[in-house]
Amino acid sequence: MGDFLIVYASRTGETKKIAELIAEGIRIGGHVATIKNATEIKSEDDLKGFKGYIFGSSTYHGEMISSMKQVLFIAERAEFENLPGGSFGAFGWSGEAAQRIFDTMKNIYKMKMTGSPLMLKASWLQGGIVMAQDYGKAMAKML
Repeated sequence: MGDFLIVYASRTGETKKIAELIAEGIRIGGHVATIKNATEIKSEDDLKGFKGYIFGSSTYHGEMISSMKQVLFIAERAEFENLPGGSFGAFGWSGEAAQRIFDTMKNIYKMKMTGSPLMLKASWLQGGIVMAQDYGKAMAKML
């Protein structure tokens, strides 16, 4: 499979763009990244075979997208303890989704997380492209 699995849930496509930029950073860091839409994850078997995981969702009305909530429930049955993890998200106003995903991965799954979630209004605003690529590079260094 690959070194990292990036799973995203997006309403407008912006979170997908951020996932792609994070994957670029991972590849620049010398590792393999696989990107999947949260709707593709049907069981914990769809999550197996990777050395690290990055989950992301846009925030809509203060919540993450429902397909990412489903991924988080499925991931509870996966064995992620001590694996590298990260979270990200696009948002218009508040950005709660990325932090909630991060907290779930750290506290429930017991993963080794990056310093903080990556929260961007858009990939193309205020240095977002570089920030997302740098996030991927930082994840690559965790392997």
